[in-house]
Amino acid sequence: MVLWSEFLQLILFKGAAFAVGVTGIMFKKPAEAKSFQRLSGADRKKLRRSIKERFTHATDADIDELLPPKESPSTYDLKLECLSSQTNSMHNHFLIVLMRCNSHLITMTYQSIDGFLSLHTTRESRADMVEISVAKFPNRAHVYSIEGGFPILFDVDGRGSELFPTVFALWKVPELLPAFVLKGGEVSRFVISGADLMFPGISIPPDGLPPFLAGQPWSVKVPGNNAPIAVGSTMMSSAEAVKAGLRGKALHILHCYHDSLWESVEGQLVPNAGFLEDMVIEDPALVEVSTEQASSEEVHNDSVHLHDTNANETHEKVMDAEAATPEQSAGVSARIEVEGDTASQMTSNFGTLRVADEVSATVAEEHTDDKDQHVLSSEEIDILLDKCLLQALHATIKDKDLPMSGSALWSSHVLPCRPAGVTLDIKRSSHKKLSKWLQSKSSAGLISAKEDKHKKEVVLISVNRTHPDYTSFRPEKHKPASAVEGSEVTSSHQARTQLDIVEIYKSTTHVNPILAAVGADPGKYFSASEASEIVFSYIEKENLVKPTNKAIIVLDAALCDALYKGSVKKGSTYPTEIHKKDLGAAFLNRMQVHHRVTRGSDSTIRKGAVKPVQIMSERRQGNKKVTRVSGLESFLMDPESLASELQKKFACSTSVAELPGKKGQHEVLVQGGVIDDLARHLVEHYGINKRYIEVLDKTRK
Repeated sequence: MVLWSEFLQLILFKGAAFAVGVTGIMFKKPAEAKSFQRLSGADRKKLRRSIKERFTHATDADIDELLPPKESPSTYDLKLECLSSQTNSMHNHFLIVLMRCNSHLITMTYQSIDGFLSLHTTRESRADMVEISVAKFPNRAHVYSIEGGFPILFDVDGRGSELFPTVFALWKVPELLPAFVLKGGEVSRFVISGADLMFPGISIPPDGLPPFLAGQPWSVKVPGNNAPIAVGSTMMSSAEAVKAGLRGKALHILHCYHDSLWESVEGQLVPNAGFLEDMVIEDPALVEVSTEQASSEEVHNDSVHLHDTNANETHEKVMDAEAATPEQSAGVSARIEVEGDTASQMTSNFGTLRVADEVSATVAEEHTDDKDQHVLSSEEIDILLDKCLLQALHATIKDKDLPMSGSALWSSHVLPCRPAGVTLDIKRSSHKKLSKWLQSKSSAGLISAKEDKHKKEVVLISVNRTHPDYTSFRPEKHKPASAVEGSEVTSSHQARTQLDIVEIYKSTTHVNPILAAVGADPGKYFSASEASEIVFSYIEKENLVKPTNKAIIVLDAALCDALYKGSVKKGSTYPTEIHKKDLGAAFLNRMQVHHRVTRGSDSTIRKGAVKPVQIMSERRQGNKKVTRVSGLESFLMDPESLASELQKKFACSTSVAELPGKKGQHEVLVQGGVIDDLARHLVEHYGINKRYIEVLDKTRK
């Protein structure tokens, strides 16, 4: 792999070696272009106009960077002294001579001015002109490229209305398109593998996303790296995205780093060292620069703070604290130790988590501006992580719950223990990854954790409850941030787990005479016992029990038609008797099956038997797994809510899509092979009986 800056002039575009797909990412598989054509001057101008209309952020300089103008002709001037009066008579007259030598066009212009002969020679070389070619594909897609260079643009339908820049063009002009910034480099794995960008994977700025419309071209970037990794079309407008709760698909990826269009350029260029084989991370060069700047700013701020004009006031506060009685000092220390993690304490000291004592916290509050109050340093995040872990180990994690996956520990125990209003991001800590943080705690002896090589995840095995950090920590006595609405959450959880499914039956034309004879309502729904009671009431009323054998029912014309009319083969005789133990099943078989589903206060009746939830795990694009869940509507479950819940539970990307040909029915897609955990989650949290869950694992060989 070669850096873009080192190989910019040596790349060659192999135009016939990429593909255009109908759905999903366009350049997924190699395919042949049906024709190649060099753009004429008029076509170049038209393309420039299309770029300017399509990309409103582009300046003339940006367009020149993408479509270099033809090189200016070389001009030579020569002034010769006139040797005769005959030459002077050529005053203000021109003589133009056109010559062609090989591929050069030479124009020579003579003019006599003030006794001198001026020779003006212009030389144009077609070899020096930058040419643009277009490759046309069978599905009408066009790809524009610089001859001897790289692809710069592609047109989805060949009409000029769906024009998009390639990643090569965006690496030259990064600000050509607005960009969605991912939450981290891990998300880039899914993007460059061809998956559409989901809103949960986007880092939302504090002031929200800028306004945009559906169908607009946007690019995708990784935090800390200015080079875009993909380009696509927005799936919905910003207003629709906010209305949907920033869930669902944000960008339909058309082209990305590592697709066949990128691979068609010889040398496999990358813009910086952050572009790895299977993912994109922050640019190491930018990290070094930002680190140096941060260090210099910190030194500068420290020096300013030491020379603050409020030093006298600070000194007075310190003296007052030292002059306090031992009881008061102990009270202050105890209060900070007990309440240091509470929501109010953490919110008031949001910008300065170094709460060594009450005096330093007070001074820090006065000398911290509003911006600093909303930014936590890596050291402060490390402190907050340790406190949240200790709080979880004391309050919510029991030994019977172990072993526990790292993702479950993080989402269900550590995050709920953070103070209200505080965002806890493991990537901004010094550990950077959840696995490294848990391994560091395991090395310290607080917990025992090991990596599950099958699931590629760190698992919490045990807790050392005799460790000094554990014994010296005083847990909070109030509810954590996630339990502020504890009663509502508990009642909501109970309501969603209270699932009741009852099979019921409705009358048909076959059994209507029997119901009418006993006075039952044909439009009513009956349970199995109620339907059996109706038919036995009819038998008692008509006295159809065989006198010689009380277990046999003698069929009259009405009951015989109700049980067998239309089901007996032609030429066969109708039964005249039936055993009592077979009567109930035969009568129910002639009624229409329905089922009533009740979850909390919601209830619905559907025709037919209960359709089970289907969970299927399959492989996509090599060794990557995806788990599909469908049939949730049968159990009064919201696919969108479940997708959001599974995203937090399994710390993975989820999406919701409508099943083809089944209006109103959706399936939830979960990244990863979580088929067993997902089935267990539906049983434990949604009360679905195991007999209503069908599991199919296509990943097993």
